[in-house]
Amino acid sequence: MRMDMPKIFSGFKRQQAPDEWDKTIVAISPYQLKDLTLPENRGNASLPDEKIEQQVFKIRLAHSNERVSSASMLVQRKYASRGYEASGFEKTPDRITLMAFQEDKVIGTLTLGLDCDHPLLVEDLYKAEIDALRAEGRKVCELTKLAIDQTQSAKRVLASLFHIAYIYGRVMQDHTDVVIEVNPRHVAFYKRMLGFTELGPQRLCTRVNAPAVLLRLELDYVDRQIEELGGKADTATSTRSLYPFFFTRNDEIGITHRLSQGE
Repeated sequence: MRMDMPKIFSGFKRQQAPDEWDKTIVAISPYQLKDLTLPENRGNASLPDEKIEQQVFKIRLAHSNERVSSASMLVQRKYASRGYEASGFEKTPDRITLMAFQEDKVIGTLTLGLDCDHPLLVEDLYKAEIDALRAEGRKVCELTKLAIDQTQSAKRVLASLFHIAYIYGRVMQDHTDVVIEVNPRHVAFYKRMLGFTELGPQRLCTRVNAPAVLLRLELDYVDRQIEELGGKADTATSTRSLYPFFFTRNDEIGITHRLSQGE
């Protein structure tokens, strides 16, 4: 359990009007982070040149119907390219969808589901495995609907989506574990790059009509990786981890403050 940051948020309740809540969570460049704790209208005076501004991408919440539709279209397109099926997005209080934008184009999306009033989606196939974690006193969240478009900044986009999902699930809601269903051929990537371990055997996931394996990641492991490697992509000597592309701990605190205030 993390002890360095208090729980400051309960549930996904908006503290301000929807237009305020739907502002950019964070804007990220391949070269630097900017505006983590200040409002969006701060301006770009601190950016050293136009090249950096052109490569900035932004992470936002998909609360509006338009954004949910855009996220759904990206997932359906990417899944279809791999021969998978994709069900529609369900807007529930215990599930949020994050989106990465480059200019006006959606380049990435990821949905976080909490173990609250509704069953986790992975329980369709792996209820026994999830119940076993609950019996151990674990608090489980899940990642679904992951899709990343082709971009030179794919690792940073993926890491940023994962880190903000981590902030919601771990920092704000005190979850201990995250689970995800992945295609068997992607298991090695998740193990190597993020530290997932196998929790459930290969089964057919009818939601996408493809085989799936259930993976688990203990979030205290993520705590340590962020503390050690976060924000060190420019100096990392190995490409076998996604954690150097995560935010620094100080950046995380700034983002958490923005989310808790609904800025």
